[in-house]
Amino acid sequence: MRDLKLPFLEHIGAVVEELSKDRAILSIDVQEYHLQHLGYVHGGVISSLADNTGWYAVIANLSESKTSVTIEIKINYLKPAKMGKLKAVGKVIKIGKRVAFAVVEVYMQDELVAYATGTYAILEKEVSHEGMS
Repeated sequence: MRDLKLPFLEHIGAVVEELSKDRAILSIDVQEYHLQHLGYVHGGVISSLADNTGWYAVIANLSESKTSVTIEIKINYLKPAKMGKLKAVGKVIKIGKRVAFAVVEVYMQDELVAYATGTYAILEKEVSHEGMS
């Protein structure tokens, strides 16, 4: 599997636990800076984790010459999440030539706290011509 480091995910403390054509699993050990004013995990943290998990699930099913970007994501927050470990499990439900669809479940311990669906554009990677004469 190719190296797919994302600086933003590193910044928020997310790690890729598993990546295959069948599923992607990312997690975050929740810290104080992930919380909103009532002490729950901020919705933006959960949404970012879900979006990137869906993206990784899609990328794992593409050739090295392709990449992807999010077109749309919808998330349902089902239960507040507190301190602990957030784990997102994503899988591709349909992949075409130009668009892929993924679903992601986000858990806090063993409880489902969010459910997301994402639509991802499939793009050709641009070839860099730097250093070429």
